[in-house]
Amino acid sequence: MVFWIFGYGSLVWNPGFEYDEKMIGYIKDYKRVFDLACIDHRGTPEHPARTCTLEESEGAICWGAVYCVRGGLEKEKKAMEYLERRECEYDSKTLVDFFTEEDSAQPALTGVIVFTSTPDKVNNKYYLGPAPLEEMAWQIATAHGPCGDNREYIFKMEKALYDIDHEDDYIIELANEVRKVCEIVNSGIQKEKKLIGSAHIPLKTKISSPVKIFSLPEAVVAVAAD
Repeated sequence: MVFWIFGYGSLVWNPGFEYDEKMIGYIKDYKRVFDLACIDHRGTPEHPARTCTLEESEGAICWGAVYCVRGGLEKEKKAMEYLERRECEYDSKTLVDFFTEEDSAQPALTGVIVFTSTPDKVNNKYYLGPAPLEEMAWQIATAHGPCGDNREYIFKMEKALYDIDHEDDYIIELANEVRKVCEIVNSGIQKEKKLIGSAHIPLKTKISSPVKIFSLPEAVVAVAAD
């Protein structure tokens, strides 16, 4: 038994399992979208992260990396068990054709496994669905979990695709919007610190009403708390 697994998200730069061969290439009729929730790696149940999944889209291509695992049943079983734990938010495994040459009609590999998710909020509790770019950017910029910040995930995704010479316009646009939000968040935190540092109330002064120094959006407060 030998299996090939296609990575289009974090598996591109961090497979995390022992493999025997790696190739760069693409699959057809799928595109990346940030429509899946992550509540245990880069987010929490209270503030889910947005992570990458695939959406069927006729004529689209999605570049990534394919990994081959061979060498015996135990090795293959170990790799698949690791992947199933790591990709637990993905509720389906789909078999796809994998191509290495642009505009090729003949796949280099067939029957390649790829983790996908059902785009249905009723049957898939992790499916968030699409949202306006700015809304997604705020969620990604402010989500945080045991494995780190959600924003780090998309920045690494952007760099990984750059490193394999196949950048994704959707990822670039979303990453740039996340950067804008991060600037707003950081600016707000710095202003709050300055205001707190400069707020001097004389002793024995009677205050008739509470002094409100600065008010941050809830999402920004969450970042400051982290």
